[in-house]
Amino acid sequence: MAKIKNGEDCAPVVQSLLENDLYKFSMWQALMHSHPGARAEYSFICRNQPLYPLADLAEDVERELDHLCTMHFRQDELDYLNTLSYMKDDFVDYLTVFRFQRRFINVERVGDSIVIKASGPLVHVMGFEIFVLYIVSELYYRRIDQDGWLDEARRRLAEKIKLLRAEPGIDDPATPFVMFDFGLRRRHSGVWQREVVSTLSRELPAQFKGTSNVLLAKELDITPVGTMAHEYMQAFQAFGIRLRDFQKASLEAWVQEFRGDLGTALTDVIGIDAFLADFDLYFAKLFDGLRHDSGDPYEWGEKVIAHYKKLKVDSRTKRLVFSDGLDLPRALAIYRYFKGRMPTSFGIGTNLTNDTPIPALNIVMKMTSCNGQPVSKISDSPGKTTGADDAFMAYLRQVFNKPE
Repeated sequence: MAKIKNGEDCAPVVQSLLENDLYKFSMWQALMHSHPGARAEYSFICRNQPLYPLADLAEDVERELDHLCTMHFRQDELDYLNTLSYMKDDFVDYLTVFRFQRRFINVERVGDSIVIKASGPLVHVMGFEIFVLYIVSELYYRRIDQDGWLDEARRRLAEKIKLLRAEPGIDDPATPFVMFDFGLRRRHSGVWQREVVSTLSRELPAQFKGTSNVLLAKELDITPVGTMAHEYMQAFQAFGIRLRDFQKASLEAWVQEFRGDLGTALTDVIGIDAFLADFDLYFAKLFDGLRHDSGDPYEWGEKVIAHYKKLKVDSRTKRLVFSDGLDLPRALAIYRYFKGRMPTSFGIGTNLTNDTPIPALNIVMKMTSCNGQPVSKISDSPGKTTGADDAFMAYLRQVFNKPE
């Protein structure tokens, strides 16, 4: 390993405030309308072992955040958001005057680790997450000697394209394979993500249908993709609603905000069983489909299909969206399994935008509290469970009958 550039000599990582995941804008709008006075805290977590201490990046991260807080949305970016049917005029008008405030985010070294916390108004600090993640990821790679990485990354991308083209029946309009890029947060670099998305758009137009990166969607004239993340539903744990009803309340608020747009619900804030117990006929008819982000995808899909059947809803009119740490072989296997039974689509992230010889960082930035109360996610994959308050997590498990 070797430092190849000093951060001061590099262009800033963030080039546009539009370079964010679409679901950040949709959740931002929904929460601004429903709970504009809420406050929250988010914490950065690295789940794997980096090649060098992330504390070494603290000074550069500080500088990048300083830069982020000088930026504003450009008029052409606001005009683009106005073309999206689900973005409301008052929200886009709010973005014309929006600036990130540096006082709401703090960076510290703790031993070899970097501690990043954002705390303040929810509709402000929630916007930091994706920027922090791809700032850390890109700074991390700038300090590593990566001779030959680009040739290898291009070779791996070409193999993915070859694999998809070889899949029998993949172009069948009745049962197509549909994929999206969800790789902004842990990408190798902005330049590489742009090349990946451009290449897939050009080479696989029938299969590649969009990206979560709103800036790339705008500039490459492809579809921006995304609905909600865990933080949206977690926030409702602290909104004064009976805890047992927080999922129903969050889904109802989403329906009222988007009126049929962005109709994919996330199922694993408390696990699929607890979710389906709340996902009654009303929601089953109103939402277009469900997104998988933890647990066994086959078991999850079978439970969803059985649930639609119990409600007498034709599952072939709905969609399963898979997004949990996918690579293409895994996505294709899931596609084959459910083919003809229920439409599927696949959001593939790190394996598209950071499949290089240097392992990617497994980094997240999660909401830990809202309105002064702890919030938690109890995942169907134990390693993805998050929460800083053991007593609250125990209570949440008890309320939803979800044993450890």
